[in-house]
Amino acid sequence: MEQTESSPLDERIDAFMQPLANASSEFIFYSVNLFGNEIPLIVLWLMVGGLFFTIYLRFINFRGFKHAIDIVRGKLVESGDPGQISQFQALTTAVSGTVGIGNIAGVAVAISIGGPGATFWLIVAGLLGMSTKLAECTLGVMYRRYENGVVSGGPMYYLEKGLEFKGWPKLGRALGAFYAASMVVGCLGIGNMFQSNQAASILVNVTGGEASFFADQVWLLGIIMALCVGIVIIGGIKSIAATTSKLVPGMALLYIVTALVVILINWEKIPEAFSAIWLGAFAPEGISGGIIGVMIIGFRRAVFSNEAGLGSAAIAHSTARTKEPISEGFVGLLEPFIDTVVICTLTALVIITTVYEPSLAGQNVAGIELTTRAFASTLSWSPVPLSIAAVLFAFSTIIAWSYYGLKAFTYLIGDSYWADLGFKLFFLAFVVVGSSVELSSLVELSDALVFIVAIPNLLGLYLLAPIIKAELLKYEKRYLS
Repeated sequence: MEQTESSPLDERIDAFMQPLANASSEFIFYSVNLFGNEIPLIVLWLMVGGLFFTIYLRFINFRGFKHAIDIVRGKLVESGDPGQISQFQALTTAVSGTVGIGNIAGVAVAISIGGPGATFWLIVAGLLGMSTKLAECTLGVMYRRYENGVVSGGPMYYLEKGLEFKGWPKLGRALGAFYAASMVVGCLGIGNMFQSNQAASILVNVTGGEASFFADQVWLLGIIMALCVGIVIIGGIKSIAATTSKLVPGMALLYIVTALVVILINWEKIPEAFSAIWLGAFAPEGISGGIIGVMIIGFRRAVFSNEAGLGSAAIAHSTARTKEPISEGFVGLLEPFIDTVVICTLTALVIITTVYEPSLAGQNVAGIELTTRAFASTLSWSPVPLSIAAVLFAFSTIIAWSYYGLKAFTYLIGDSYWADLGFKLFFLAFVVVGSSVELSSLVELSDALVFIVAIPNLLGLYLLAPIIKAELLKYEKRYLS
């Protein structure tokens, strides 16, 4: 993607913010050497969390999959259940926050560095993340708050109330406030500026590149995007849910169908692709550090894609209409499956069956460039639907993260009309900023703060794990026996 040229003002802001951004990034993404490979501790922290809850909850990610589908289809819905939106709408809202540009570009980066074998470990990480999502979303509903007909929930609430129930009220309040403060700033990067910048770049490219009307006035695209986002988010979670429930299935279907067409056209290469994925995952001599290196690459990409362990999805799921907290946990486990196991895997297969070659390793090929090249190699017209899907992915991510940031903000200062309006206007301003300028240091800082929330969130999940398991056992006796 082409990037807009930095202005002197951008450069001054970056110069001011860079030391703070560097320090935060180095701390949060601090890496340790594992069998000759560097792995960020935060990624290891999230990987262990997924493995723990998968084993602790007796592989609920597999056992509960069919039941999760039944819930989303509305088979267990009862009239009068508390909440604001349907469980299907909660799922689409949360999925809209995870399915983004990373599903198109990030997978390509993983394959170009780690080879086809990275796809296998990406899938494994996605399956493990399903268990973490169940834990987060269960607690989100269990400890949600009702005030004036509005439902609020998420890690800040279950950290505070859950740990208070366990006898650690001060720890709960501290972790809840830390989570909320980090999310308020963090939502501006990964869920706002990065998305609007990439969407604007795509729109400039498809409208003529340097000859585009928007080439020298990208801020206009930022204003248009901000207006579109504002129309949706001004109505709150019900408006967001209504939009995502229509948008997410459509954009996902557009991307999935286009990917399947490419894969089926190259059907003779499918067996070879699966063979490369399997052998590459366990080859004694991998492209990047052997088995452990390829595993780390796949896990890292999955973690950054599905956000299992960050707790963000629980903010949306807490508003679902249900009287059974664990039922929403079952709905939540579908997210990593859709995001990572389905969409990311399809992206990987498109690349492997078309343009992938081992020489890509170490070439630092831009992710979106490789994915676009892969689609276009089979379907010359595919960049158009791919661009549409990418822009819709970015838009849906922005509206979902606006809600996450708002709930974190009102947790800190309290609910009010002016707090609600003020944050939304503040968030929309950064949509314009992100589309038109290159404030790399601010984005780096925001992204770092988003991922640091995994520390208090997973710590809380471990401490509250017995409550989750007890709730699951009671639910299974009533509905799954």
